Amino acid sequence: MNRIINITANEYTKSQNTAKLLKTRLESLGFKVPDEFSYDAELIICIGGDGSFLRTVHEYNFPKIPIIGINTGHLGFFQELHPFEINNFIDSYLSNDYYIQEINPIETSICTRNTCIESLAINEIVIKGDVSRTIHLNISVNNNFIERFSGDGIIVSTPMGSTAYNYSAGGSIVDPHLKLIQITPLAPINTNAYRSFTSSIILSHDSVVNVSPEYRFENSILIVNDGIEHKYNEITKISVKSSKFKVKLLRLKNYEFWSKVSEKFL
Repeated sequence: MNRIINITANEYTKSQNTAKLLKTRLESLGFKVPDEFSYDAELIICIGGDGSFLRTVHEYNFPKIPIIGINTGHLGFFQELHPFEINNFIDSYLSNDYYIQEINPIETSICTRNTCIESLAINEIVIKGDVSRTIHLNISVNNNFIERFSGDGIIVSTPMGSTAYNYSAGGSIVDPHLKLIQITPLAPINTNAYRSFTSSIILSHDSVVNVSPEYRFENSILIVNDGIEHKYNEITKISVKSSKFKVKLLRLKNYEFWSKVSEKFL
């Protein structure tokens, strides 16, 4: 048997100890666990919290290999397993007692006066000013003007990301089986001077969201991609849409999204 499984883990002691135990168990069953990430692997097991999960996906360029997480962090919404469930998981994996859930990231094109940068996000893209000032954003959907937003910024999220920053900002929790994009305002201003939507907007998955910043006091916009900040100067347009690319999550047969929501948030 030449079956390869990647293990990634953050630097915390609990995660490192869990990784060592898991590697020993897998190798005793004949699996190969390489020291360096292998794109020939059949599975990625990510040990840590949600941040570790997102970093793994980004660091290895959204690999086509199925991924499952073991939670040694706090919330652990992406992480399906706990360390004490490792043996049961391996038994289920060997018995093919699982399924693959495919999710679509969002794809963002950030165009400045000189170039365009492409990126993917599992949870969300956040567009806001890099200092604590009101920013003004012209927002269009499918080339139809929607609003001139004024406030701290906006979040454009996937269904999977609906339980992350989007939820904290007052956006809706969305069943990940639905295909859509959600725009949620951050501290919108709604006065006689400025008019902005104060609730999230739900769009079909084939919508294209275009955002053009209006520069008044500064000439820089902060783009936060799954929690990773990028500062850009002289942005002319930001386009966001659901990607055709798919990320594969390995789920055990007893996984159920709304039970997970209830467990983590209520």
